[in-house]
Amino acid sequence: QVHMVESGGGLVQAGGSLRLSCAISGINLKIAPVSWYRQAPGKERELVAVIKSSGDTNYTDSVKDRFTISRDWARNTVYLAMNTLTPEDTARYYCYAKYWGRDWWGRGTQVTVSS
Repeated sequence: QVHMVESGGGLVQAGGSLRLSCAISGINLKIAPVSWYRQAPGKERELVAVIKSSGDTNYTDSVKDRFTISRDWARNTVYLAMNTLTPEDTARYYCYAKYWGRDWWGRGTQVTVSS
């Protein structure tokens, strides 16, 4: 059984930082890429960052140089460090992986950035 549980969201002022965590069970991070998505009210869910099994990472342009995705194999956890946050980063952030031919999502964690 796969479980993905996000945490670390909250309310932060513009310019601040947060670190999101995605605790994962049932997925081997050494073979499966894991992504962070976000969805703001009234907008479609968008891909924010992905970390591949090789360790290579990719980011959407709007977060490059501000966000960093990483993983801890010992804890089977994927992180998203977010710096220099802006109100445009306000959204619910979700962890995602495709594994055993299925899409797996966490329930998300809310990030709100005040101006």
